[in-house]
Parts: sequence; C-alpha cells; structure tokens
Amino acid sequence: MTKGILGLKLGMTSIYVGDEAVPVTVIKAGPCVVVDKKTSERDGYSALKLGFLEVKASKLNKPMQGVFKKNNLPGFKYLKEVRDMEGEIGDTITVDSFKDLKVVRVTGISKGKGFAGPVKRWNFRGWPASHGHGDVRRRGSIGQRATPGRVFKGMKMAGHLGRDTITIRNLQVIKVDPGKNLILVKGSVPGVDKSLLFITAKTEVTKE
Repeated sequence: MTKGILGLKLGMTSIYVGDEAVPVTVIKAGPCVVVDKKTSERDGYSALKLGFLEVKASKLNKPMQGVFKKNNLPGFKYLKEVRDMEGEIGDTITVDSFKDLKVVRVTGISKGKGFAGPVKRWNFRGWPASHGHGDVRRRGSIGQRATPGRVFKGMKMAGHLGRDTITIRNLQVIKVDPGKNLILVKGSVPGVDKSLLFITAKTEVTKE
C-alpha cells in the first residue's frame, strides 16, 4: 500500500537529535482531500486523486469546476494521483499518517538556472587556461567527418539547466508535527522555497 501527500517546501534548518546537529528540510504537508477515486474495474488501475490548497471556484476553469461540483467539494489549486492508496472521496489526508514511517520519497521540480554552458551544465573540464588559449570554458568537437556526417542524439551541449522533475528516495523522517502540519526530513529536497512537493511512502500490508 502507498501513502501520499502534497506539501510546500518551507526551507532548511538544523535540529539536534541527541548530541548531533542534523540538517533538515521543513515541509508543510497537507491537509489534502480525496477528490476522486479510480478503480481497477472502471479505470484499469486503483488510485486516489488528492487536492491541495483550497481556492475559489472563480480561479478554476469550467472543466475543473465540474470535477469538484460533481462530488460537492471545494476547488483546489493542485491535484495529484496516488496509485494503490486506500481511501474514499471526501477523506482528509494529514501528515499524521506519516508519523510511524522512517523513510519517505520526495518529488519536486529543481531550481531553474536558465541557459548554461557545458562546463556548468555537464561539469566539463574545459580547455587549457594558459599558453594563449581563449574560450577556456568551451567544449570540444561534437561530430565526425563524412561518416556518419551528423551529430548523435543526446550529445551533451550548452542549454537550459534546471526545472527538472527530481525524486529523492529513502529520505529519513526526523520529526512529524501533526499540530502544525509539518514533516522534517533529513537533508535537502529539490525545488525553491514555497515550491510544491509530493511525498510518498510504501507501507507493508499485514496479513491476518
């Protein structure tokens, strides 16, 4: 079974665990509301669609307003499907469900850094910086001569850096504060402050 929740990255700090200062990321997670449910019989897979951050209906387009109106629910800014998660439409998912977990997986969008050269983007060494060499942060040859006479796909070149969807697995849960809807995980997570994060965890199903 899967547990999932949406949250906002508030920033980083450090807290003491025993005598050790541990760097942590503070995430305001939930509360989320189940706005739709997918079933294997009807949709071919089972999942819950979570809504996060309530907004006015006027902020949403007509199709989205219909989704919430169908189930008599308020509008939400963010929606996310979580597969193999148990629950019913209208249920509220809080960070309290993560208090017994030791590790989680966090997905976010990394910081956008604009157009970058190959040295910054791909950690290229660059050209020699002495003996009259200019353009020391350039890359080398990108192609061949007559054969094959083209540049291979996937060639590492200058281009847009950042704004990629990144998932970090096995992040240790340091503290969960249900009263403030906070979860503290060890280390850093992708994204800028106040960016959207998706936190999931796998839990074992006990057989009776």
